[in-house]
Amino acid sequence: MEKNIRLTEGNITKALVKLALPIMATSFVQMAYNLTDMLWLGRVGTKAVAAAGTAGFFTWFGSSLFMIPKIGAEVGVAQSYGRGDMERAKKFASNTLKLDMVIALIYSLILIVFRHQIIGFFRLGDREVVEMATDYLLIISFGLIFYFINPVFSGIYNGSGNSSTPFKINAVGLVSNMILDPLMILGIGPFPKMGIRGAALATIIAQFAVTCIFILHSWTRSELFKDSNILRVPFEKEYIKTIFKLGLPVSIQQGLFAGIAMVIARIIAQWGPTPVAVQKVGSQIESISWMTAGGFSTAISAFVGQNYGAGKIDRIKEGYKKGLQIVGSIGVFATVLLIFAAEPLFKLFIPNDPEALEIGIRYLRILGISQFFMTIEIGSQGAFNGLGKTIPPSFVSVTFNALRIPAALILSTTFLALDGIWWSISISSVFKGTILTSWYLLVLKNLSSKDIRELD
Repeated sequence: MEKNIRLTEGNITKALVKLALPIMATSFVQMAYNLTDMLWLGRVGTKAVAAAGTAGFFTWFGSSLFMIPKIGAEVGVAQSYGRGDMERAKKFASNTLKLDMVIALIYSLILIVFRHQIIGFFRLGDREVVEMATDYLLIISFGLIFYFINPVFSGIYNGSGNSSTPFKINAVGLVSNMILDPLMILGIGPFPKMGIRGAALATIIAQFAVTCIFILHSWTRSELFKDSNILRVPFEKEYIKTIFKLGLPVSIQQGLFAGIAMVIARIIAQWGPTPVAVQKVGSQIESISWMTAGGFSTAISAFVGQNYGAGKIDRIKEGYKKGLQIVGSIGVFATVLLIFAAEPLFKLFIPNDPEALEIGIRYLRILGISQFFMTIEIGSQGAFNGLGKTIPPSFVSVTFNALRIPAALILSTTFLALDGIWWSISISSVFKGTILTSWYLLVLKNLSSKDIRELD
């Protein structure tokens, strides 16, 4: 049977770290899919990186859609575990997975039917890049259901305190992708040289393998799925309503974030495909810090959720304090890394393009300034989610991410030029981290047993 961590008792730091490390590792596994693609596509050329980056915005937007069931699973299962209500936890698991599959199928169909119009939005101005991006999007869309299912399975396990199983399963997918990428992109051994199409196919095959293992494990070893068949159990209105209540604000937040990033990418495209490629690679390098902080954010969410369900307010306060110290340290380390190691980091991905390297170094150094504030924002978001209060982080994120568009337009018309866009992103992160953390501290100060009674 799986090993679930009881977060309502014992050493807080140890519990957070023990839960967070596998989640962080899982996040790195997911991030490594893109990094591996970028690493090998960079050998094909800057245009291939730009094409994959452009199409990748729509898998990013897709992640905002599966956040509805994922957050619903993490919070619903965690709070049910905290109250010792296993039957309710099982129903959250079942309803989130079914909802996730419906959303995935609808979104996949939209991408397949409207792929030319979708890629055309960016006005890339390079026919070759447009064709590659369209091909990549089409192939990825056919396997998108696996991309949706795997994070929701992970969310269910994380909410129950079992974060090691999702890591191990997702690691199998990463290894598969790392092996298949060079073979299928460059055409090694029996494989033909497929370029960007090979990257898309390798990702689909790896994600499919992960889904198969999740299904097998859930049927044979997970207590949450014991004696149940999620496909036969009908949707339950009460749970679907709660899932949307928990997950929709986060989904809107991330969806608008992705949409805003697409508009920013369109502004960047005025400088040609090279800055588009730079932004894609740079954001993947930067994701090292927010993926790490995201692992602790999910741990904080599960920790707060279980202790909120158990009515342990003092433990929630102490857990948030320790969690913030950890994610803040991650942010400081990321700042030092991005500012002082910008050149060698970027050279790993696009080694033979001096223009891209020059732009990439400036991107990493400017974004490096805001890493501390970004990580404490992510940690505070997890704490809000654990309380079931998903609107405040969504409001802060949407507001300041939206302000990036006018800021980018204004700053890029000054002497800063392209760098003005990078500054608009970095400055907004400073504001988000400062405001959301202050807001949560205020909520925490006023948290009382009355809130727990209202939960019941």
